[in-house]
Amino acid sequence: MNDLDPLAAFEALLTDEGRALLDALRDHDPAQELALATRLRRDHPAALVSAALGQARLRQRAVAKFGAEDARRMYFTPDGVEQATRTSVATYRAERFKALGVRTVADLCGGIGGDAIALARAGLSVLAVDRSPLTCAVARANAAALGLDALIEVRCADVTKVDTAGYDAVFVDPARRGGRGRIFDPEAYSPPLSWAIEAARRAPHAALKIAPGVPHEAVPEDAEAEWISDGGDVKEAVLWFGAGIVPGAFAATLLPAGHTLRIPPEAFLPDPEPRPVGRFLYEPDGAVIRAHLVAEVAREVDGGLIDPMIAYVTSDTEYATGFATAYEITDQLPFNVKKLRALLRERQVGVLTVKKRGSGVEPEELRRKMKLSGPNAATVFLTRVMDAPTMLVGRPVSSPAPRPA
Repeated sequence: MNDLDPLAAFEALLTDEGRALLDALRDHDPAQELALATRLRRDHPAALVSAALGQARLRQRAVAKFGAEDARRMYFTPDGVEQATRTSVATYRAERFKALGVRTVADLCGGIGGDAIALARAGLSVLAVDRSPLTCAVARANAAALGLDALIEVRCADVTKVDTAGYDAVFVDPARRGGRGRIFDPEAYSPPLSWAIEAARRAPHAALKIAPGVPHEAVPEDAEAEWISDGGDVKEAVLWFGAGIVPGAFAATLLPAGHTLRIPPEAFLPDPEPRPVGRFLYEPDGAVIRAHLVAEVAREVDGGLIDPMIAYVTSDTEYATGFATAYEITDQLPFNVKKLRALLRERQVGVLTVKKRGSGVEPEELRRKMKLSGPNAATVFLTRVMDAPTMLVGRPVSSPAPRPA
């Protein structure tokens, strides 16, 4: 058992001995791994110990995406952890499929099963397809470990050869990484985006997961494009096809709250006019910015842009919005490190949050130069106001007032 290929090494983890090793490594400290490996090899084959330690490390990395309870039971590959959909996002998408009346889904490029698991937990029957025998073995093990194998069929095949005619929906997550890293050309995805779009158009319902940086001109007219963020970080874009969607619409969905801003093509607003910085600054969520829906947020808060090229909205009025974070601005200064340091010293600011948009200054570098001391906190925005480098100092609004009906 000295030279196991990756599939054989993984299958060894599914034996009683392999599972016992993984249980023993559940809370292991990576800093003590060398001593732990030496001890374990006295009673177990070296190759099995190495495979178990590798899997234990992957499970620890996976907690951020899958949560501790699932990650400790599931199995992973390095690419699987990197490329799998975060549970919160997969769950949201599964519930949207369910709301569309979908009951069966062909999950193409299913990977280690992250999306299939969310779909099955929503009560849908899933065919998960991937061409890698190792990845398929991991997906099967995950379905079994979570008690979902009755709803998830894993098939090792070329997704372009799979007949999906009998399924209510198709979900495609093309591989966007290659041997040289991230792939930016949609036609270099595996399978290419053009193939995925045609597969989607043949299904009653479909969703294609794509990179959030996709150019808007690449979005088909018969698709609804949705950008999804989780905790403020943009995670992905999805192209929706079929019955129940709004063709040509752009949408931004913010998790975990689940707020969605969806605008049909006939209701798109022109860019808001720039205006002087008012009392409040609104920082739109990244999904809103990616979806080019900043104008809709500006209208919601009776605001305008601080600069034609900067996605910060300013307003003299405080409003609650689920699509932007509100700050009360106390100071506006031309960019000057010494003046900012003097202001923060005067305000006794010991905790400084630095945000930037349209500035080349590194936040950590600026923070080091401030020599902070004091009981108060502040936020500084390094940005441009009417094309002039500017610093806006303020604080988050804890509970904005609701907008009047």
